[in-house]
Amino acid sequence: MVDTSSQSQQTWSQRFESALHPAIARFNASIGFDIELIEYDITGSQAHAQMLSHTGIISSEEGKQLVEGLEQIRQEYRQGQFHPGIDAEDVHFAVERRLTELIGDTGKKLHTARSRNDQVGTDTRLYLRDQITHLRQQLRSFQAVMVELAERHIETLIPGYTHLQRAQPLSLAHHLLAYVEMTQRDWERLGDVYKRVNISPLGCGALAGTTFPIDRHYAAELLQFDRVYSNSLDGVSDRDFAIEFLCAASLIMVHLSRLAEEVILWASEEFRFVTLKDSCSTGSSIMPQKKNPDVPELVRGKTGRVFGHLQALLVLMKGLPLAYNKDLQDDKEALFDGVKTVQGCLEAMTILMQEGLEFRTVRLNEAVNEDFSNATDVADYLAAKGVPFREAYNLVGKVVKTSLAANKLLKDLTLEEWKALHPAFEADIYQAITPHQVVAARNSYGGTGFEQVRRALAEAKQRLNES
Repeated sequence: MVDTSSQSQQTWSQRFESALHPAIARFNASIGFDIELIEYDITGSQAHAQMLSHTGIISSEEGKQLVEGLEQIRQEYRQGQFHPGIDAEDVHFAVERRLTELIGDTGKKLHTARSRNDQVGTDTRLYLRDQITHLRQQLRSFQAVMVELAERHIETLIPGYTHLQRAQPLSLAHHLLAYVEMTQRDWERLGDVYKRVNISPLGCGALAGTTFPIDRHYAAELLQFDRVYSNSLDGVSDRDFAIEFLCAASLIMVHLSRLAEEVILWASEEFRFVTLKDSCSTGSSIMPQKKNPDVPELVRGKTGRVFGHLQALLVLMKGLPLAYNKDLQDDKEALFDGVKTVQGCLEAMTILMQEGLEFRTVRLNEAVNEDFSNATDVADYLAAKGVPFREAYNLVGKVVKTSLAANKLLKDLTLEEWKALHPAFEADIYQAITPHQVVAARNSYGGTGFEQVRRALAEAKQRLNES
């Protein structure tokens, strides 16, 4: 026989003659994950109660009772004294039921002129609004660490790559600042998403509004929303803001994962550009010589998790007719986990870059002196002396080919050998192709030249100081 004790407490139960099957009750319940929204639910309900009192729908004394009772539930939850179980179905009913236990029948008035549909939409937006603010602060912390690291390595050189082949030497600071630029876009993008999160659906009702003389703008102002949804159907069924957030979150993870991949390469024996510190790495269970780049590997792996949540919400929404459908209950686990995953990865990568690795400057100096990444500068040298660039390019290509065959680098050629290639070569070719000069010479705006790097650092620090 099915236990009906929990069914008798449900707000909708009088319509039904029998209780839910226990397995269906568990399947239907969201309290296991939407408890995450409890404080936002309380805050939204307090604003709703104040609005009901403000408009005369309930008395001022009743409004006060509701607000104070809700605050008591908040404190009970914070002190670990409020633990709603599966019988509550969701966090919203759990709070309402506890409120009625505390203040009696007045608690039953809280849901006047409100549906679960606009209630959960409000709670989710309040939650995401806070998480976006926190994420933007985390991005600023990450940028500050990268800027500080870059400032220490303006004239440290690192090989630059295209197609994972040695291309041209770079200022290490320039390389690090590329991630500052990426995360600046992330910071700005989250700010844009925030604008569309900060719209209130409270008062949209189940889908069609309400017959009560509510003041949606008053409630929105109490909750510091910028505006309200102008269409009740859209208000209760919109999840664009959640999808847009997960899209922005996915791009953050793309950027973190790219850096993670580089750190993994740099830490390998083949590159040896960085040393991983013990605080951010582990060893092998059977190979005592190994030190594993756990943090960047986990970040790289968790990136797919966030991508999956974005895809899940897109698929969830694509076939839903207006307005609310129970499918929308599944938006929360994806959203909550997406938020926590990005926040955790940002924190871990910030710690890694701040204190978990050290650049091996001697090895980096060796690396930029052992290849042909200065070949373009030889072509530029000739072009500056009037030789057409394409002609110079082809000439240098032949030089590289013959040098490789002779097991020589360009710096090893004698002046006689240079002049035999083209009479425009003079002794200053040796200075022109030193890695330091190769980098310094790239002084176009946004380039890796040291002057440009110092300018970029100043601009990055100014942005950080302004926000």
